[in-house]
Amino acid sequence: MKRVSFAEFGGPEVLRLVEVEEPHAGPGQVRIAVRAAGVNPVDWRIREGQFQPMELPAGIGLDAAGVVDEVGDGVDGIAVGDAVFGEGSSTYAEFAVLTAWARMPGGLTFEEAAGYPSVVETALRILREVGVESGQTLLVNGASGGVGSAVLQIARERGITVIGTAGAANQDYLRGLGALATTYGEGWVERVRQLGHVDAALDLAGSGVLRELVELTGDAGKVLTTADRGAEDAGVRFSGVAGSVPDALADAARLISQGKLHIPVEKSYALADAAAAHVDSQAGHTRGRRVIIV
Repeated sequence: MKRVSFAEFGGPEVLRLVEVEEPHAGPGQVRIAVRAAGVNPVDWRIREGQFQPMELPAGIGLDAAGVVDEVGDGVDGIAVGDAVFGEGSSTYAEFAVLTAWARMPGGLTFEEAAGYPSVVETALRILREVGVESGQTLLVNGASGGVGSAVLQIARERGITVIGTAGAANQDYLRGLGALATTYGEGWVERVRQLGHVDAALDLAGSGVLRELVELTGDAGKVLTTADRGAEDAGVRFSGVAGSVPDALADAARLISQGKLHIPVEKSYALADAAAAHVDSQAGHTRGRRVIIV
């Protein structure tokens, strides 16, 4: 089968489309014929070697949507032929093994579904960890990407007011998701203050603004980042360890089915163009999600 792999750490150019043996579902797993795979920042961080040690060559990708074609021992409630979305490993491939999955909600395409698993798990986790509650105001730095899009919609459902920062081209997009929107750049702190008091803040962009976020909230304990490795120096928490993916997928399916969560696909790529997908993902300014079509 065809799979995107890398034999050394480095830039997007290390990604190669190669022929490898098919994986098979072990106990508690399912294998899918992949129809689409989600592109996440963690993918290119793994490719760069930020999560060493790991054995090379290795596949890439965590999220996927497709059709079940193998069911491992001990798996109940799912059958060959079912359409699912979920999380596994080496998902930029024609076949992939998933360790967590859920049935795809009706009306969702494979392309759309592939963009949800890690994004929704991260959004639910960081909202819980930052401790923001109904009636409070949350500031999201870098709000237009996949995680930000999910945070805005889930927070709105919970009665939380959200102020989102993004580039000028994405202001209407944030407003359409129910956020109070403002741009990055000089004077952004004062622009946020004019929108209201900030009770908690999330940094999804890693753009070096942790100290300003602490200033706006008045408490480093109310600031959390998923993207800035300098968090400790600023006294801020870094969130990078996933919680329960099956629970997150169940929540995602419920919210999607209820029409309360929709993350658009900004751009799709062929499997052979995975390197281009990583280049675009690292450049930022994403509106929603990027996915690879298999």
